[in-house]
Amino acid sequence: MPPSSSADTAVRSTAWTGELNRRLARWPAFRYDTTVRLSLWASVIVVAALFGWGAWQRRWIADDGLIVLRTIRNLLAGNGPVFNAGERVEANTSTVWTYLVYLGALVGGSVRLEYVVLTLALVLSVLGVVFAMLGTGRLYAPSLRGRRALMLPAGALVYIAVPPARDFATSGLENGLVLAYLGLLWWMMVCWAQQPRAYQPADPRGGAPTIRRQPAGPQTAPRRRPGAFDIALAFLAGLSVLVRPELALLGGLALVMMLVAARDWRSRAVLLVAGGLLPVAYQIFRMGYYGLIFPATAVAKDASGAKWSQGFVYLANFNQPYLLWAPAILLAGLGAVVWVTRGRSGSGGAAASGRRRLVRMVQSPAAVVIFFLISGLLQGVYWIRQGGDFMHGRVLLTPLFCMLLPVSVIPVVLPDTTRMARGAGYLFVGATGLLWLAVAGWALWAANSGGMGKDATRVTYSGIVDERRFYAQATGHAHPLTAADYLDYPRMRAVLEALENTPDGALLLPSGNYDQWDVVPALPPPPDAPEDYKGPHTVFFTNLGMLGMNVGLDVRVIDQIGLANPLAAHTARLEDGRIGHDKNLFPDWAIAEGPFLKEPPFIPGYIDEEWIRQAQAALECPATDAMLNAVRGPMGPRRFLSNLVHAYEFTQYRIDRVPLYELARCGLEVPEPKEAPYTGMPATGP
Repeated sequence: MPPSSSADTAVRSTAWTGELNRRLARWPAFRYDTTVRLSLWASVIVVAALFGWGAWQRRWIADDGLIVLRTIRNLLAGNGPVFNAGERVEANTSTVWTYLVYLGALVGGSVRLEYVVLTLALVLSVLGVVFAMLGTGRLYAPSLRGRRALMLPAGALVYIAVPPARDFATSGLENGLVLAYLGLLWWMMVCWAQQPRAYQPADPRGGAPTIRRQPAGPQTAPRRRPGAFDIALAFLAGLSVLVRPELALLGGLALVMMLVAARDWRSRAVLLVAGGLLPVAYQIFRMGYYGLIFPATAVAKDASGAKWSQGFVYLANFNQPYLLWAPAILLAGLGAVVWVTRGRSGSGGAAASGRRRLVRMVQSPAAVVIFFLISGLLQGVYWIRQGGDFMHGRVLLTPLFCMLLPVSVIPVVLPDTTRMARGAGYLFVGATGLLWLAVAGWALWAANSGGMGKDATRVTYSGIVDERRFYAQATGHAHPLTAADYLDYPRMRAVLEALENTPDGALLLPSGNYDQWDVVPALPPPPDAPEDYKGPHTVFFTNLGMLGMNVGLDVRVIDQIGLANPLAAHTARLEDGRIGHDKNLFPDWAIAEGPFLKEPPFIPGYIDEEWIRQAQAALECPATDAMLNAVRGPMGPRRFLSNLVHAYEFTQYRIDRVPLYELARCGLEVPEPKEAPYTGMPATGP
């Protein structure tokens, strides 16, 4: 081919430049003033470093954080995503966290699981704050084009200053994942809201190109179909229910906003498949495999229940040590100043039709801000209704983070005589500076506050403790990180000795003595048992994480609360129980359903033999038997389909923890009392 002429080259260069300008103009945040860009990144780096350092100084892994690692051990051993082999119980609330840790364990190889989960939690926590600040910086970008401004951390400082935020950044729980998810969703939603509908050339009077949302017409470029970014955002929104079930409202509403703004039904179908395929597929798996429509943790804690009074106690417990109302007022003032000093990135164009007006309203930065504020508020109301938690501040961190997102950073706009009078400009700068200094001062005070004070490690009437300090004190380790560190927790070393001393199997029950366990022997081994026969072991204890990680996978570990015990999970919630510990199954049931000796002198003195016999009879209840078979019976296509059909019924099913009452509920006969052995003395009388 002959070489191109210089004229052709110039034409192609001009076309390429025009296309590049059009692409760059699609992103309103692209044109930053150097001061804005440098100050934003400086703020991000400083806050990320402070948060990472503060979280590392308070590093630990909670007992509840170790629970997921037992499931990972079973996955690695080929037993499936279960807590006890042969019993399909989903003992972890966050599905994504479970499989993310599993992937980290595969990549880490011989690295201890505790260190894998510690690294993931810390990195994700810091990333969440980074995404939040970058998203807010992009939010303010259109109003800052061509203006000088400083981007200063505000809401991000408030969040990292609260001690529980740093405690749960490395707790081994899914808090770090939730933080990263919310930060990424915020950043992507802001980007989505700023996507232009048509390109408008630069203003002939100078300045940056403006983005106009123009009405439909021959001169307007057609709205595009969903691209890779939109599909990724829809997928992220749909993932919410697998990050934590209560986040389904947030992710679901985000997906609804995208569907409203979509071009046509074909685009909506693409977004709906992207957002719903994985959650729906996993829900089918959960219902068929576990026989429930929620994780077992939600059933154990009756997540649909209401304990308003306890919820307000929990809110006060979170607010009082840090006076959270103070930064709330200051940040509201900062938000008002930013609103007044904001600029406009372009006019709204001519009048639009009702449909286009709705799309413009939904797919806008203002709608995204309102969406996250309302979502955070609803999350907070949900947890207050639920009664909060027994861990200080933990469940209110997510609502707090959501509502701080729009002001995680704030712009201090330097005076610009083209926008407002210089005097008014300096007035707004002064007001913003004073408010920001007050926020920074509060953050410095809160970060070094004493938290819950003397009640931090005591279980008082509220049932709330500072979980990190509690376990640091109970184990004697300032940073309890590994399962081995928890061997110094009361009863932990004793349980290993008890297991070693009962080779024929036993049920271990916690006694009043922290150095021993009550032992209920297993049924004698069969006559033809091999020489290396090892009897069944079950340990009945509240602290599943430290226990499950310090014993073998051949030991069944169950609790009275129901996190890993399907029978306890389906008991009714105690109205006056400690929050997060609202169920308390009697140990008589554990003896009744296991292959253990069930009469004196083999049972502890506080166990009633008649209760055991009644519990055995109550286990014959057809509905209870069906529920237990759903999680203990061999898994096959028939079992999967049966569980799928009856998952809702199993989720709603409840039993009475008192065996006699359970017999009455199920309409079963009460076993005749066992005759007392003859002792030569009259049964009654002197």
